[in-house]
Amino acid sequence: MVGLRKASAYSKRTVVPYTRRSKRKGSNFIKAVPAQSIVKFTMGQEALFNKGNFPFSLTLVADEKAQIRANALEACRQYINKKLDTMMLGQYVFKVLPYPHHVQRENKMLTGAGADRMQTGMSLSFGKAVGRAAIVNHGTRIFFMAVANKKAEDIARHLLHEIKSKLPCRTKIVSGGVNVIKQA
Repeated sequence: MVGLRKASAYSKRTVVPYTRRSKRKGSNFIKAVPAQSIVKFTMGQEALFNKGNFPFSLTLVADEKAQIRANALEACRQYINKKLDTMMLGQYVFKVLPYPHHVQRENKMLTGAGADRMQTGMSLSFGKAVGRAAIVNHGTRIFFMAVANKKAEDIARHLLHEIKSKLPCRTKIVSGGVNVIKQA
């Protein structure tokens, strides 16, 4: 299995996610969209959250425009959910807010001796779908957490600070009320 390309290979910061998939047989550029790698978008006790039992909330907000790969979102989700579940015994709500619509493509290039006779170079270079990404702008909410008390809020803030390095953009942590998530 070959590793992922670096994020700068996908530096085209499009405004609209590329999701085109033609239904006609001959004109399919994207033959199949890669499967969704984010398993769950909402974790914890959402019923208690709706009743107002979690007054302390934190939101991770993007400070710049970027593409966040679905596997980066899933890695952050798994880490945070595991830590919150063990430290807070399920007394929290955690949400992944952006949905990865954008299909990332890769034009496979061969290297080594004789590779120039086996590939087409930049002709027909649309590429094959290799993954999905969420396109976020400045001010887009990425993760939301709601907890019951101030000590739990400090733990949640520390967890959000730990995962900042897994994301490809600058982010900031915003404390907010319940109405922050009701809009999403």
